Amino acid sequence: MKNAALIIVVLFQSIICYGQDCSKEFTGKILDFHDGVPLNNATITFNNTTIKSDKQGNFKITGLCPISYAFTISHPDCNSQVVTVDISEVTNKVIYLEHHYSDLEEVTLETTNEIRDTNSQTEDQLSKSDLEKYSSLTLGDALKEISGVTSLSSGNTIVKPVIQGLHSSRIIIMNNGVRQEDQEWGEEHAPNLDINAFNKIRVIKGSGALQYGGNAIGGVVVAENKLTSLKDTVFGRTQIAASSNGRGGGASASINLGFNKGWSSKFQTSIKRFGDSEAPDYILSNTGVSEQNFSAGLGYTGFTGGLELYYSFFNATQGILRASHLGNRGDYARAVNSPVPLIINPFTYDINAPKQETQHHLAKIKGYKRFKNLGKLTAQYSFQYNNRKEFDIRRGDDRDKPSLDLDLFTNALESSFLFDANARFKKTVGFQLTFQENIPDPETGIKRLIPDYKRVQAGLFAIATYDLKDNITLDAGIRYDFVNIDAKKFYDKDFWEDRGYDTEFNDLIIADEGDQWLTNPVLDFHSFAISGGLNFSYKDQDKFLINLSLANRAPNPVELFSDGLHHSAAIIEIGDLRTKQENALKLSLSNESHKLLGNDYITISPYVNFINNYIFLEPSGSVELTTRGDFPRWEYRQTDAILWGVDINYGVDLTENVGFNTGFSYIYGQDIENNEPIINMPAPSFRSELIFDQELWNLKLVNTTVLQQNRFPDNNFTDDFIEDGAIQTVFVDVSTPPKGYTLFDLAGTYKFSLWNTEDLSLGLTITNIFNTSYRDYLNRQRFFADNIGRNFTLNFNFKF
Repeated sequence: MKNAALIIVVLFQSIICYGQDCSKEFTGKILDFHDGVPLNNATITFNNTTIKSDKQGNFKITGLCPISYAFTISHPDCNSQVVTVDISEVTNKVIYLEHHYSDLEEVTLETTNEIRDTNSQTEDQLSKSDLEKYSSLTLGDALKEISGVTSLSSGNTIVKPVIQGLHSSRIIIMNNGVRQEDQEWGEEHAPNLDINAFNKIRVIKGSGALQYGGNAIGGVVVAENKLTSLKDTVFGRTQIAASSNGRGGGASASINLGFNKGWSSKFQTSIKRFGDSEAPDYILSNTGVSEQNFSAGLGYTGFTGGLELYYSFFNATQGILRASHLGNRGDYARAVNSPVPLIINPFTYDINAPKQETQHHLAKIKGYKRFKNLGKLTAQYSFQYNNRKEFDIRRGDDRDKPSLDLDLFTNALESSFLFDANARFKKTVGFQLTFQENIPDPETGIKRLIPDYKRVQAGLFAIATYDLKDNITLDAGIRYDFVNIDAKKFYDKDFWEDRGYDTEFNDLIIADEGDQWLTNPVLDFHSFAISGGLNFSYKDQDKFLINLSLANRAPNPVELFSDGLHHSAAIIEIGDLRTKQENALKLSLSNESHKLLGNDYITISPYVNFINNYIFLEPSGSVELTTRGDFPRWEYRQTDAILWGVDINYGVDLTENVGFNTGFSYIYGQDIENNEPIINMPAPSFRSELIFDQELWNLKLVNTTVLQQNRFPDNNFTDDFIEDGAIQTVFVDVSTPPKGYTLFDLAGTYKFSLWNTEDLSLGLTITNIFNTSYRDYLNRQRFFADNIGRNFTLNFNFKF
């Protein structure tokens, strides 16, 4: 139909032109709308005639009749457009094309030439195959593929990332352009997002990406869900994974729709169901997981503006090892000192208390507008609702009632302007406003771990990049954030005096509630962040990065106000009203060299991080009696700390189809004030891969070796309890890290062609091949049980 229409137009124009004076000229210039730069070799097509613009973007068309013409203007990497011109009225025109059409970027996950958020800090990206391999697991599991990134876990289903020794509120997670707000302060609170919803995940190590926030002392995880490019297309994916350990699996499906008129959409859903996991020698009772997720996006991408709507839903129930929740004082000491869990039940899919139930809703609307020869304005509003329920082992009428029930509402408005008319010197300025309200449900009948509070944050930032030379890029940024926390909290009067609050904070008391004070802490924090660095390219592919950044982080509510039993962690957590801001000064370097021995490369990335008022949670050396039983007491405290380390990656192509990669990470964390190691620093680790890659199949043998962490503080204690009518004194070792371990994994994939090329792939992954028994220092369940044993996972991936 389109060809027929063009023929009719040409014939119609020929009839009209017959007998007319067809000696008119049409001249003009073709410029990049993005920065006003002339476009050389742009193509102007009309009536089966084609001409091209010169180096200055100029063009000239002669022999035209005084009628209307439809000119098709195109250029490599540009989005073509049709311009209709009446030659009887217009003989000269400036035509703009969008040459840097990043909004239409179609993500290719295997490439390394990606758009970066920073130029002078290390950025790593998960490959497409990594995302597919971890489809039935978690974000924290997948990010361990990156050197310098480990995980803090509570069993094998509650996993959160650790970047160069830092985690929780020190890491910002961006969920498709929205900062994730899901009670991330808890060490056993995994990110509430589905890895299957994203087609691109990358890690920025450090606080230099100031557009996301000034408190990312550890780094930023950017998870993106790109819509398809502007073309008529329909494609999708279905993936099914089944695993032997846990006797379950997951399934996900997505469909993408694209239209020529600028509209595109994507729909995705996934489910996951596992029963109890198994260590090599026993069942890890009550460690099942159930998860249901959904996301949908709709967008319009135009030449000068666009709009995007997005919604995601996450719903999960995660069991917590039954043996970690015990009744009396003697049981805790016996559990920590026992080589096997004190409670081992037969395998089941049931998920009973203790457990977590989490729901997370996220919605956003985002728009952009481009301005000729100036830049791009972006604005976004987002809303998030997070509900977290934690269930303890309760009796009677309360057995199905959560012990912790938190509702967190977050509204955020942000906008930025990118000045990019000068391709060598780009600037971005912006602001972010966030209002957050946390509402604990008083119907739990349990003392609230954290109080009702309202939190307001306002941030301003400016960042810039400057290409000093073709191979030298400088970047710099500055950010200011104001944080206000307005809380209502009850304190036991005895606790209030024991902590010394009566001498410092009596002005916070607003009511006398018998044996409790009702207080109204209103706290203000002013935070500044500065970052600057250099990216220097030399030889063919070699690169050197250096960055110096200063960042502040205001304490989160749990660090300030926690006061009671944290049920999912099975510990009593005590915060401190005196907690100050963290101040971090970090210097990071990275050098990437290629062809040292031929087809190889090596990247060495050392760093040092000085953190004043470093906040951490550690055992206080005591066990406290509660109505639920006896639990160890952990307290938040502050110190001045230094964290330094290095991440090393080496890769080589042994043959055309065989490659070898290896990585090493080391971090040294020291409490400067008390001259002792910092708790929960990742142990030195190696990760190596031997890869066989053919056209239709690939095979990967992976070795992970984690050394024993020999640097740790001594928080061991003795505990007295009555057993058989006599007082027993037991030494409780909660400090000594477990022994190091070595694991081997094997993964293979074979591709088939059904209707399209390589549209079906089958994969088999075997983790912990030799069924090694081990415990990991950063697994909170290491006190009670081993990590999981051997696991076979079969993956089915169909693309259409």
